[in-house]
Parts: sequence; structure tokens; C-alpha cells
Amino acid sequence: MGWPPWRGLLARPLASYYLLISSAGLLLVIGLTMVFSATSVKNYAEEGNAFADFTQQAIFAVIGVVAFWACQRLPSSTFRSVARPALGVSVVLLLVLNLLLALNSLAGVERVGPLRADLLWLFIGGIQLQPSELAKFALVLWGADVLARKGARLGWWKELATPLFPVVGLLFVLVGYNDVGTMLCLLALVVGLLWAAGVRARVFAVLAALGVAGVGLLVAAASLGAGSGARNQENYRLARLTYFINPPPPHECFAAGCYQISQARNAIEHGGWFGVGLGKSSLKFGWLPEAHNDFIFAVVAEELGVVGCAVILALFAVLAYTGLRIARRVEDPFRRLAAAGATAWLIGQAVINVGGVIGLMPLTGVPLPFISDGGSALVVTLAAIGMLASFARAEPDAARALHARPPARWVRLLWAPLPPLPGRRRRP
Repeated sequence: MGWPPWRGLLARPLASYYLLISSAGLLLVIGLTMVFSATSVKNYAEEGNAFADFTQQAIFAVIGVVAFWACQRLPSSTFRSVARPALGVSVVLLLVLNLLLALNSLAGVERVGPLRADLLWLFIGGIQLQPSELAKFALVLWGADVLARKGARLGWWKELATPLFPVVGLLFVLVGYNDVGTMLCLLALVVGLLWAAGVRARVFAVLAALGVAGVGLLVAAASLGAGSGARNQENYRLARLTYFINPPPPHECFAAGCYQISQARNAIEHGGWFGVGLGKSSLKFGWLPEAHNDFIFAVVAEELGVVGCAVILALFAVLAYTGLRIARRVEDPFRRLAAAGATAWLIGQAVINVGGVIGLMPLTGVPLPFISDGGSALVVTLAAIGMLASFARAEPDAARALHARPPARWVRLLWAPLPPLPGRRRRP
């Protein structure tokens, strides 16, 4: 088998597929468990039902598993054909969301017909959507399709810039004005696409400069919007950056960003190496804001300790390795680009979330993939994993192994010819 002992296992034709579904499946199970742990007591105190949020998240998990199964059965041509419509729908939903937020801020209009907006969510009747999550997946498909069609022409600035950069800039504006963290996830996605396309290093330097300038403009925009809403009573973006660079003492952390970081560190310190036990966190009882969503990693640290956090980070590392392995082994340029972009999106979002919770990065407020509470994010994430699974099945060795497999017994029974009826002859 060779050394190390797992080298032979990784050489198997379907190794990428099984690594992908095992790591994503374990993260999903851990996420459902931690959502129940973070919300059960609060749900029971407020609604009398400890399973309220968990049931909702489990329903979205089932929908996400169905989306995963459907996406893993689709060929690359289908993903390419839906790329442009998905991007168009995402842009329209983001425009509607920003328009409703502007009407609410300027004129106090909270609802237009069946449409209502709340910060990052769009409510269409009784359906709650987060358009930025759909925009991530749509940008992966559309960006990979555009770059794959251009091929060697990407060496020219004009071919590289059009139409990719204007569309990416529009998405950055529509998403970043209300959610800088999601904009940074989109930036990581674009960097993954360009890196897989073999773009020169000077392009990344230009993108880095534009990214820093864009974040600066968004910080300034938060200052101009101060006083227009409860969230903008102060420049919260500048405050979070200031707290990261020069954090005040814990007893002086009364502002939102500083208070969340301080309480997250208290949870991590309380958990120690092995945690206080599943369900036994104390800071989730109103002391740690957004414990079920953006700061669920702090709950994991308190209840499962450093060991539990290391398990989650190891699963994300396996997911990152598998995604890049798929991107390297597939032959189709579109599959390679889309796999790299989706991997950069998911791992970049995990790094931004964990880095903000433990204090290694400024706080931005993005959910942790698979783990945080959130229906739209979970469904879209599982759909992206399904797309990666489809690409893993298209690896040359995997495709040959799948074609060489005999059909399952129930398939043979289903398609077997029926015996002739008694007394009748079968036509030749």
C-alpha cells in the first residue's frame, strides 16, 4: 500500500467523492447538533418548544440534501446553461432587497405588496430568502463559464476585464453596502476563480488594492449612513476595525462589536481543552449575541473545547483538500474553475468566521458553513457540495470505475424483460 498508510486509499478512483461526502456529512451532523444546543433552552423559555429552531434547520437540511442529490446527478452542461439565469435572478433579488431597505430608511415604508426586507433577508409572503447566498453560487457558475470560454485570451487585460469585472463590481456594491463579510466571501471566490484560470500575479495585486479601497469606501458609507437606523447609530464598521487594532479592556467593552468579541473569548477560555460538555454552555443564555449563528463557533469552543474545534477545523481542511484535488484532477476547464471557486468560497467564509470569533481577524458577521443556523445558506452550501460531487464523479479514473460497475440488483430486476404470458408467443 505504501507509506503513509492512507496513500493507497487516496489513490482509489472514487476517493475524492467519498472524502467530500464524508467531510460535508459530518459537518452537517455537527451543525444540526450545535444549533439544537445553542437554541433549545431559549426556544423552550420563549415558545415552550425546545425543538423550534432545530426543526426548522432540519427541514432546510432535508431540502439541502435533496438539492445535493439533484446537483450531483447533473452534467457540467446543465450547470453552464443555468449560470446566466441564476446570476440574473440573484442581481434582481439584490436590487429589490436594497430598494426595500432604502424605502424603509428614507420613507418608513416597511412593505411593498408581499415584499418586505430586513437587513440581509428578503421576505416574499411567508418565504424568507437571503439573496447574497444565491449570488455566491451563481457567481461560481457564471464566472467559471466566462473564464472557460475565454481560455488563452485571458492574458489580455481587455478579455479579462470584460464582462467579469463589471458584473463582479456590481455584486460587490449590492452586497457590500449592507454586508461587508459576504462581500469578502465573494472576493475570495473571485480570487479562487482567477487563480485556477492561471491569471498573472499583477492582477491579484490590483485586486488587493481595489479591495482595500472598496472596504475603505464602505466604512465611509457607514459614517454617512449614521443615524438612518438602529444599526447605524454609530459607524459600526470603523468601530469593529478599531476594536481589532486596539482592543479596550474587557470591563470597558460595552459596544456591540467589542462586547461580542469579549464574550466569545470568555466562552473559549471557559471551555478549555475538552469543554464543559455538550449543552452545558452558560454564555449562550443571553450573554453571547448571535450564539446560534455568527458566534456558534464560540459555543462549540465552550462546550466541546479545543478538541471539538480542532475536529471541525480538520473537517474543513479535508473539504479544502478535496475541493482542490477535484479541481486538479478533472479535465474540463469549466469543472476545474467551478471547483476551485466553490472551494475558495466555502473555506474563505469559514476562515473569516473563525478568525473573527477568535480575534485573529476583524469581526464581519458571516455564518460558519454547515454549522451556523440559517436555511438559505445551508441549502445553497449543500447544492454547491452536490456540484463538487458531480465533478468528483467526472474525474477520469472515477468515470471509468463507475462505467465498469455492474448495475445494482434492483436496477437489473427493474429493467429485466418480462416473461411471456402463458399461451402467447413472443414476437421476434
